[in-house]
Parts: sequence; C-alpha cells; structure tokens
Amino acid sequence: MDGKVKKQKQHQQKHSGPKAEKKKLKKQEIPTEKDERKRNPRAFAVQSAVRMAKTFHRAQDIKAKKHHIPVVDRTPLEPPPVVIVVAGPPKVGKSTLIRCLIKNFTRQKLGDICGPVTIVSGKKRRLTFMECNNDINTMIDLAKVADLVLMLIDASFGFEMETFEFLNICQVHGFPRIMGVLTHLDSFKNKKTLRKTKKNLKHRFWTEVYQGAKLFYLSGMVYGEYQTQEVKNLGRFISVMKFRPLVWQTSHPYVLVDRMEDLTDPERIRTDPKCDRTVSLYGFLRGTLLKNRGQVHIPGVGDFQVSEVNFLPDPCPLPHGQKKRALNEKERMLYAPMAGVGGVVYDKDAVYIDVPTSHIIQQEQEETRPTTELVQSLIDTHATLDVKMAASKVSLFSNSAVLEPTDMEEPERELVWDPSTQRERRRVVFTEEEEEEEEAASGSSDEEHHDCDKAEQEEENSLATFLKEARSDCGKKGAAPPAKKQKVEKTEAELPAFANSEDELEMSEDDDDVETAGGYSGRYSQEHSDDEDSGDGSTEEEVSEDEGLVKKPTRSESDEDDQGALRWKENLQLKASQAFLQQQEEAPNLRKLVYGSGLDMTGSADEEEPMEELGGLFRISRPQKNRRFGANAVDCSRFLPDSFYTWDLQEMLNSIRDCFVTGKWEEDQDAATQLKEDDELYGDFEDLETGEVHKQQQDQAEHDEDEDDAAASQVEEDAEEIEKKTRLEKKRRLKQRFDAEYDDGEDTYFDDLKEMMQKQAELNRAEFEGVDDETRVQYEGFRPGMYIRLEIPSLPCEFVSNFDPHYPIILGGLGSSEGNVGYLQMRLKKHRWYDRILKTRDPLILSLGWRRFQTVPLYHMEDHNGRHRLLKYTPQHMHCGASIWGPITPQGSGFLAVQSVAGTKANFRIAATGVVLDLDKSVTIVKKLKLIGYPYKIFKNTCFIKGMFNTLLEVAKFEGASVRTVSGVRGQIKKALSTPPGAYRATFEDRLLMSDIVFLRSWYPVSVPQLYNPVTSLLLPLGQKDTWTGMRTLGQLKHDLGIRNKPNTDSLYKPVTRAPRRFNPLRIPKELQKALPFKSKLKQQQPKGKTTRDLQRATVIREPHERKVAALLHALGTVHYYRTKKARTKQRAKHKEFLQQKEAQEEAKLKRQKEARKKLYRVMGQTDQKKQRSSLRGALQD
Repeated sequence: MDGKVKKQKQHQQKHSGPKAEKKKLKKQEIPTEKDERKRNPRAFAVQSAVRMAKTFHRAQDIKAKKHHIPVVDRTPLEPPPVVIVVAGPPKVGKSTLIRCLIKNFTRQKLGDICGPVTIVSGKKRRLTFMECNNDINTMIDLAKVADLVLMLIDASFGFEMETFEFLNICQVHGFPRIMGVLTHLDSFKNKKTLRKTKKNLKHRFWTEVYQGAKLFYLSGMVYGEYQTQEVKNLGRFISVMKFRPLVWQTSHPYVLVDRMEDLTDPERIRTDPKCDRTVSLYGFLRGTLLKNRGQVHIPGVGDFQVSEVNFLPDPCPLPHGQKKRALNEKERMLYAPMAGVGGVVYDKDAVYIDVPTSHIIQQEQEETRPTTELVQSLIDTHATLDVKMAASKVSLFSNSAVLEPTDMEEPERELVWDPSTQRERRRVVFTEEEEEEEEAASGSSDEEHHDCDKAEQEEENSLATFLKEARSDCGKKGAAPPAKKQKVEKTEAELPAFANSEDELEMSEDDDDVETAGGYSGRYSQEHSDDEDSGDGSTEEEVSEDEGLVKKPTRSESDEDDQGALRWKENLQLKASQAFLQQQEEAPNLRKLVYGSGLDMTGSADEEEPMEELGGLFRISRPQKNRRFGANAVDCSRFLPDSFYTWDLQEMLNSIRDCFVTGKWEEDQDAATQLKEDDELYGDFEDLETGEVHKQQQDQAEHDEDEDDAAASQVEEDAEEIEKKTRLEKKRRLKQRFDAEYDDGEDTYFDDLKEMMQKQAELNRAEFEGVDDETRVQYEGFRPGMYIRLEIPSLPCEFVSNFDPHYPIILGGLGSSEGNVGYLQMRLKKHRWYDRILKTRDPLILSLGWRRFQTVPLYHMEDHNGRHRLLKYTPQHMHCGASIWGPITPQGSGFLAVQSVAGTKANFRIAATGVVLDLDKSVTIVKKLKLIGYPYKIFKNTCFIKGMFNTLLEVAKFEGASVRTVSGVRGQIKKALSTPPGAYRATFEDRLLMSDIVFLRSWYPVSVPQLYNPVTSLLLPLGQKDTWTGMRTLGQLKHDLGIRNKPNTDSLYKPVTRAPRRFNPLRIPKELQKALPFKSKLKQQQPKGKTTRDLQRATVIREPHERKVAALLHALGTVHYYRTKKARTKQRAKHKEFLQQKEAQEEAKLKRQKEARKKLYRVMGQTDQKKQRSSLRGALQD
C-alpha cells in the first residue's frame, strides 16, 4: 500500500432526472403559512381571546373605513371630458405644464392658454385643461367644476397662501381629487437640502389633503419645457385616475363654456350699443340631465332664462376603434376655440371654419395645406352662390356642347287630390316638346337608361376631378409659394383634413352634394370672373375624365355653341352607349370572374345552345329563361340606387337561390349524381405507380342501408344526450335556488347594496338604449357628455364687450326652487387662520351653490332653552348660527365667506366656512334689553317704581314679569299706578333701600336685513375683473370719510369719587342693657380730661457739645449692644454643643446600663434554671 490511504469516491449529485427535479422544486418552494400551521399547530393556537377579539375588530374597522356609500352610476356611455384645473401662485409654471401635457397627448404645440383646452387622451377618456389665475373669484368658480386639481408648488419658496386658500375652497365645495406638483427643484444645488425640502413639503401637503396623497416632482426644465419622461408619467397618472362623484356636481347640470357667439342684430347694436345681447354659449354638458328652457346661473353675471338648447356634433369625439393599444395621429385631437384651435366648428345653422392666425403660422409654413387655401378663397369671394350657379356652364361629355342653366327648364307642378292616400300629390306637367322627345326615345331599351345613369356617375367623377384641379390652380395663384405646390392626385392619407374629421369638401361627395356643387361653382366663377366681365368671348375649361386633360375651345367653337342651344342632344344614344361600353371594359366584371364568360358579348344569347361547363363538372344555371339578356346588360356586381329589392322576403331569396353552387340543381346536373355515374362507367382501376387496386363497392344498396341505420342510431344518441343535459341543467338550477335560500355565503349588506345600485344603473341605461337622440332628448332632457349650444337672451352688453377668455364662464343649472330668494339658517365658524373676528351686520361675500353674492348676516347662539340670542361678534374656535337673506340652496350645501374679493392681500382671505341648515323664517333672533327703574316709595317689602316704563299700556304688558335689584333682591311687577305715568307697584323678597336700582331683563326680536347683491366680476372691464367692490362695512365707511365716533360719556373711564359714609352710633335701650350679661354690656369709659400746664414737660434744646457727647454715647451703646449680642450668640452655640455632648453621653450611659441589665438578667435566669434542675433532680431521686 506504500502508506497511502485510498480515498473514497465523492458523491456526485445528479443534475438531471426526476430526483434532481424534485430536489430543485423542494428548494424553490417557500414554506407557506399553511405548512407552518400543519407542522406546529400549537404555535398558531389562540393565546389570548381578548387580544384576538381586538385584532379582529381592528381589521373590521379598517375594512369598513374603506367603504363608501354606493351611489347609482349615472355616467353616460360617452362621458364628458374630465375637467383638470391647474392652480397655483403666479409664476409657478402653470401654463408651461399645460403646454407640456398637451404636447405629450396630442403632439401639438399651443401658444397662449386661453379658456378650456380639450384633448383626446385615450380610447375612452378626454381631458379639459383650465388654468386658474390668482383671482379668488376664479378659484371659487373652478373649484366647483373641477374633477382633478393639479396644485403647483414652488419648492424653492415653499407653500404660498394661494395654495392653502384653494385647498380650503375645495374642501368646502366637495373636495375633488388633488395632486401636488413640485416645480423649481433645479434651484437646489445640495442634494441633502433637496431631499429634506421634499420630505417637509410632502408631509405638510399630506396634512392638508390626506395621508399618502400623490406629489409629483418636476426636477427641471430643458429648453423651456419640463422633462419629457416626467410629463409622460404625470399624463399616465391622469389617464388612469378614477374620480368619486361629488354630490353637488351629480345633482346639477353645468357647462364649462369653451365658445361664445354674439347673435344680436348688428343694426340694433349700431343704434344702441348698450342694448342687451342675445348670446349662444357652447360646451360639454356635465353633471346630470338638462331640461330645455330652464334657468341657469352664470357666476360673475347673474341668473338667466335659457331660450333654446340644441345638441351639436361632438367637436372632439372619442375614437371608435376598440382593438387598439394607442391612438393614431388623426385621433390625437385638440379643441380650444378660445385659444384659436378647433378647425371646423358646427353651429345650429352655420359652419365656422377657423383660419390659422399668427400664433400657429410657423407650423403651417412647414406644410402648405390646400384646405387653408380653399377656405381662404371661400372667404374672399364677393358673389353669392346663386349668381355663380347662374354664370356657370358645364359639358356632360368631352366633345359635347356646353350646357347652360337657361337650357334646362323646371317642370311645372300640379296639385292633385289622391282619394286612396287621402293627401295632395304633386303631378309633374311636361311640355309638348318633352312629350315628343319621350315618345321618340320610348323605343330604346332599359339598358339605355342604365347607360344614362352611368354617364351621370361619370359626370360626378369629372366634377370631383375638376374640383381638385381647381384647388391646385388656386394654390398656384394664392399666397402659397410655387415651390410648395401640391399634386392634384393625392392618396387618401395625403388629403388634408380639418381638426376633427375628414375633409368633407374633398372626400365626401356622396355625403354632402351641396357643399361639392357649391365649392365647384364658387371656384369656377371666381377664377373666370374677369373673363366673364369682359364680354361673351369668355373661355371655358372642359375636363375629360377619361383623358384627365384640360381642353380650351376656340372662339368659333364657342360661337357655334351659342347658336345651337340644344345641339348637345344630338347622337345622345350613341354617345351614352359608347361611354358605357368603355366603362364596362375598364371596370372588372365580377360576374365574369366568378362564373366565367357565360354571356355572349355580340349582343345575342341563343337559349337553345348547350350550356357551357365549368371545369367539366358544373354548369351555369339560367333560371330566368323567358327573359332576354344582352351583352350590354348591367353588371350585377354593381349596386344601382334605382333598383331596390326587399331581400327580407322569402320570394326574393328563392329567386337567386339557384345562382350559387349550393343551390337546387336538377338530378342529371347534380355533382353527386355525376360522380356516381363516373364510378359506374369506369369501375375498378389500378394505380400504376403504387400498384394499389381500388375496387368498386359491390353492394351500394347495402351500404346505403348501413348509412341509414347509423344515422338513426346517431339521432337516438343525440336525443339521449340532449335529455341528459336537460336533467343536469334542471338539477343545477334547483341547487342554485336551494343555495340562495339557505346559504348566506360571504355577501354582506354592503355587497347587496352595491349589487342593487348596479342593477339600477343597468336599468337606467337600458331604458332609452335604442332611442335616437332627438326623441330621447324630448323625454329625459340633454344627457351629460353631449356638446350643446345654449341661447340666452337679454345678457348685459358688458358681458360681450368685456369678454376675457382667461376667466372661466360656467353655466350652472338651477333646480325648481333654487331661483328664489329667502331666509337661510346656517352654521358658521370663523376660519382659524383669519386674523379678525367677524361682526354682526358687516357685509360678507358668500360662495353658496353656483353663486357668489354679498349679504348681511346676523350671528346668533342657541341657548339651552331654545332661544336664539344675537351675538355682536363671532366666537373664537366655536361654531355659531348665522341667518342671511339669499338664494334658496339645498340643505347640507357648504359655503365659504370672504370679506373682500378685490386684489390680493398678504393675509389669509377666507374668513369663515359653514353649511346650510334650514330654509325658513321659523328661527327668531332676539336681543337682550335691560329696562331700569328707581324706587320712590318703600313700605316694608312693597315698593313703587318709576322711570322704567312710559305708559300704562307698557306696564300692563309686563304685569307678572320678574325684576331684580343690583344687590340681588328678586321681585315681581304687580300693577300699574295711575300717577306718575309708567310707574307700578312691585313686591320683593326683602325691604329695599332708596339707593337700590331695579332692572328688568327682556328680549327684543331682530329682523334679518334683506340684502342680496350678486358679484358681477365678469362684467368689469379687461384688467379690472379682480377689483369688484360691493357694500362697505361701517368701519370702512368711517375710515374713508374721516368720521370719528363721538364717545358716550357714560362709557368713558373716569375716577370714582365716593363720599365718606357716616354711620349713626349704636343706641341700646337702658332696659335692654340691664338684661344683658356683663360680657355684652357696654363699658362706659370716662373721657380723659385735659392735662394741666404744670404736668406738661418743656422741650430741651441741646448744645452742640452735648449733641456730640450724646452721639458718642449712642455709638458706644451700639457697639456694646453688638458685642453683647455676639457673645450671647456664641454662648448659645456653645451651650447647644454642650447639650448635644451631654445627650450623647446620656445615650451611651443608658446603653451601658441596658447591656449591664441584660447580663444581670441573663445570670439570674441561668441561676434560676440551675435551681429548677437541681430541684427536679432531687424530686426524681426521691
């Protein structure tokens, strides 16, 4: 072995095979909680029932907090665009963010952000962006209609007052979804400072909104725009965000106006510039259903009656394609009429076409658009459509005469009563020439009429081609440079389009024939207007569809055309047939492609000839043998509008059944029969390549019988299977019914409520599902999501003349009673950040419902006995009642109050918030009134009081009332006295003094001032819309007018001068003094007499030497006193120390004595014990 130890072979783990796979799965498996429970059940047992109950309750509380009260989903199938309000302080980046988001969604750049900007962000969502400026009126209005608020915050500065003001406004009016966006983050150079600032701002934002509210960070700008990825992330969050329906928005219809048109008669404006205007306002309807001719409120203007409402085509429609991941460029639409973007705008009676202005000319210079040239030429025309149609000429065919409008006379009409239909019918009366021509052409076949129809189609195509060439010519003559000339023949993708639909002037000739004809005639007459003015020698353009060339006839040809007005009718049949044959040769014949050349092109089809076989197997079926078909028959693959057939009828379906392979064939022509004949004819055969022999079936009849038996058995099996399925379905339904009755399952009341709301929503949708919009609007009104037009008469002229698109116009629908004005009872609390308390009867601007108005509130507090006591000022950190005169608003509506909406202030502007409680005048506010009187006669507990009332009637009204003195003695009014007037008799608990003052506490009712002054900020001139001032407070009036209050002399502070009060000496009768004990008797002290003169000592005046000696003695005495005092103190300390030593010695002595006694007692005890033992021993010995 040579000392070497043989090593054992190491174990090699398998890397493949079933065992290796099992081990891998075992390693990959993560032990779940169920496995742990199986392995160690005691560890998961309940340790504490109380703790488990608490855990369960907490889990249920958290689950219940997530529940919202389910509401019926009234969202329409095509919801209106989501309103996104971008709010924040000035210069924080609001416009830049809107432009970046628009560019992200639509790939378009927008200059000035004016008014609402609507875009298509996805397959099922549209967005409307609106910028909120620093005016508090705009903040209040936009907070009521916003679905989402993007709150921009300057991170380099921190939170500003506008942010908190807007948040508080949103809290009052429903609190829409709010997302914070931090900007100016690139100003931070230190990363640690940036991180700390982000954290602080985020937590402060969470405090105001809710914990976990989304806060976006825009880190910096690149070339004046935010970074693309950050904007894209923000856009994704916006696109998928869900919105909770707000109570006020879902119960009121409202429109955020994106377009305004003045419909007032210009002549009336010229004569009276200050007249009321009739205005049509456009926008998407939101909220709930809107009834026609209802009442609306425009915040900043007032209440108005709508005269007419119409719905228009959606200017920014959602894409209809469903199976798409993203939108194409055509569907990324942008609609902002106030910002000059929108393309074609459809009105009730007109179509408005937007011509680009200076702020998007740079985009247009990149690509010349024929639509813009065409629109510009339409605008520049000076002649009407009738004049152009009368001057236009057209030729039907390439070499035919020119047709003028005078050549065609309108047929006469005659009204004839039809008794069968019970109505008047219009008969056409033809002239004699037309009747003769009709008789001459009666011999022609039906094919000629079809040829004429085809010629008309060719003429329409030639018109379309001519329109395109006219546009290209206009492009050459117009403002566009020749280098950017567009080709006449364009593909469908290259054709220009307006903002929201295909170019109808170019593409849809069938859809809009009027526009095509008008555009054609207008272009034609415009291009040749100069030639027509010069005389009859005008040249015309004739367009040939076949050749696609422009041909100009000479002067002689035009003269000949003028001479013979009806020369175009010559050889009309020949020309039509030639054009038809040429078209049939060019167009593919689908019948010929499917069934082969079954028609004889020479014009005669012999019925007796044998039918042609297709592939040697099928033959063309000709069921209509009695009708002659020529070579010039109409192609059946083309649809002619003149021949309409009702294909729902069974007769029509049977008439074409034999045209197909699956039709009913004759027995000798059937495919199966012919194959059978082939088998009988050829019999068995042998494949020479494979050597396999194919034999014919010997007994075909037996085979057929077997097939019949198999079919019958198959039918029986199918019947059994159907019966089995029916039994299983019946059992399943019974089990479901049993489970529904006896098994509650895990469904809770909340789930049942949600299911009920879901069923109600489905029922609402199914009610008018199949009804067209015109009928549906008459029943239920205009539904949300529609783009509507509202016409409002008698608007103030300042609304139009001072219109500013940067300020939102909102049409808020009012309920049946919300247009009235009355008394409102509200609960109000002064805002904790407002620096002043509110005073009763000071005017206050409230935002309640859709309205902003100024009113005079009265603040009051309810006492324990139900009395509403007037308050002079609002209490600190407490709610109080408020009564106002204002518009009727539903109970539970929130409101906010501001003292002024003019300008901006450094302090917080929201003065108070609250909620509406009641809508009637049942609450009586009373004010405390103290009446003061003085006693003038006192007899025991009865007094006569004067000075409190003036007449007997006033006293009679207050008989039985309780009175009280300042010193606290209570009394009651009994009866009035005849003199002096107003005096009365009263009784008290105790006898009064003449110096007492009697007062009566009474309550005086106060009436609420009737002031309702709407804030008309939108009527102010441009640049002054944030300067609205209404009624001023009393303090502001006195300050502005320089009035100083005259002080009340009784209210001034002055020194209290009280005269010393003299008390009479106590006099006790002598008899009583005798009865008193000695201790209580008065001690009569003899008065001291005067001291005699000899007893009075004289005053000694010392000499200076004596004074010095006395001073020295006094000093020596003081020193002596000090020394003796010091020695005494020292002696006391020594004595105290001595006493302590003595006490210690006494303690030691007592301790020694105690020890000695213990020893002595111990010895005595031992001696006694010895004695007892000896005595016991002696007793034992005895």
